[in-house]
Order: sequence, then C-alpha cells, then structure tokens
Amino acid sequence: MPPEPFRFMDCALIILALGRTAHGLRELRDRAAEVPPQSIWHHFYETLLRPTFDDPEYRNDFALWARRGLRDHVLAERLAVIDPLEFDSLERLREHFVDDHDDRLAETPGPPPVRPGQEFHFLRSQMIVVDTGFRAATPGEMAAQIPTLPPGSLYYHFIEGRRHPGRRDDDFSAWLAEWGEGVATLRERLDAIDFRLWPLTDLRRLVGAALAGRPAVEGIR
Repeated sequence: MPPEPFRFMDCALIILALGRTAHGLRELRDRAAEVPPQSIWHHFYETLLRPTFDDPEYRNDFALWARRGLRDHVLAERLAVIDPLEFDSLERLREHFVDDHDDRLAETPGPPPVRPGQEFHFLRSQMIVVDTGFRAATPGEMAAQIPTLPPGSLYYHFIEGRRHPGRRDDDFSAWLAEWGEGVATLRERLDAIDFRLWPLTDLRRLVGAALAGRPAVEGIR
C-alpha cells in the first residue's frame, strides 16, 4: 500500500532581538553561554532562509563575524565546519561552541575588540509554518512539484526536517523511504547534496534535478 501523499509546507521566521551584544571574542563566548540555545541554532542554520548569499565559505553568522568583525581567520574556519546536526541536543552544541572559544582565547590572550558598528547581536526566531496546499502522491509528482515551491518550503523540508527526533535525513528522503528500494537511487542523490553550500534557490534546482534523475550540474544552470 503506498504511503500517504506528501504535504508540502512553507515557513517563515519572526526575528526576535535578545538584547545581548558581543564586542569581542571573550564577550561572544560569554554571551553564547547565557543566551537561549535556540539562538545558537538560529545563527548557525536559520539564517540560511535569508535571500542573500554573503559568503560561500562561511555560511553561518558566527564564522562570518569571526572573519569580518574579529578578523580571526583561524576561528572562522573552526566555526565554519561545525555541523549542529551532529549534536544530540542544542545544549551539546552550545558546549562545543563555548569550548572552541575557550581554546581560541587560550591561543590569543587579550584579543582586541571589534570596531564600532561591527558588534555581534544575538537573535532568536519563531518559526511560522503554513500548508502550501501542494501534495505529491508519487515520487514523480514530488519531482514535478519541487520547481514550484517557495524557498521556505525547501528550508523546512530539506534542512529543518533533519531535526526530527530519531532521524538524520530530510523530509523528502524520509517519505521516499516508504516506497522501498525502488527509489533508493533518488535518496542517494538527495543525500549527496550539501545544503550548506547553496542558497535556497539553487538548492531547489538541485533537489528537483536529483528527484527527476537529471545530472546535478543541470540543476543549477
């Protein structure tokens, strides 16, 4: 018996200021230890919902600020490779983040503050999820729907979906798994896409190409 049709959802963020600001490396470490853990997640991944593509090498806010504000390329590279999905909780992610800063502070005693206007402002967000009304009853219908989806839908299903308890795959792959080994190749193609490297519009084309069985390079032309 086939699975229930896939329901495509969309999402948007309401951004909330926390009133916590960092003027340098030590303050960034101290503020990160006290803000809600959802703020850490926001600055790592939820900013991928932004339409801008500031820097392909530093895709999270912390790494980007370390490079541009602190001018600390060593720390920027360390923060750029952190994958929050590798941690079993946001608190574990926070601990790792703070430990990285402790290590860097030990290496660079007395790091200077950033220039005025370049402070780091901690934010968090509230996600609003809505039903697009789009459905897919078969893998082929899913492939046909992808190009019509708003960018927020790609974020919700292909990035945010990986946070479901007991799962590491995206929503599309999880649904395809219910179709058995006949679509294993499609799931492998989706698994090969690194969402951290692409803005959402390109990611939509890559996912669409993977589900349609087209070469990946075709998906980003």
